[in-house]
Amino acid sequence: MADCALKNQLTEAMKDAMRAKDKARLGTIRLALAEVKKVEVDERIEPDDARVLSLLEKMIKQRKESIRQYEAAGRTDLADTEQAEIDVLQTFMPAALSKQEVDAIITQAMADTDAKTMQDMGKVMAAVKPQVAGRADMAAISQTIKSRLSNA
Repeated sequence: MADCALKNQLTEAMKDAMRAKDKARLGTIRLALAEVKKVEVDERIEPDDARVLSLLEKMIKQRKESIRQYEAAGRTDLADTEQAEIDVLQTFMPAALSKQEVDAIITQAMADTDAKTMQDMGKVMAAVKPQVAGRADMAAISQTIKSRLSNA
């Protein structure tokens, strides 16, 4: 069985939240662990750190979308709850990359894949994604690559 440090970190954080009687944090961590458990049961695998990270990214993305919808409906109370959950989930994510670091990774990937046209977009994204997983917004990276390839 694969040893998953991120899953263990979530479990320890859940225990700490229980001891501190921090219900909001505890609930969010339990949701994250439930997602991990769902993958374990459905796919009969022990998810590695990369998979757990992608699950956390997905949960954060869902909450950002919910915030947008709640704010449009004037429900700031619900939006604040979702933001609090995002804040908890962010504590388990790796440190974000700076704009300069992302630009350097994109530049290197474009050089490595010899990307010149929009047809090379997939190759560049495939080269960039493993390096920035969980540390940068993939939508923003996609836009940057598109603009560089269309200007080339």
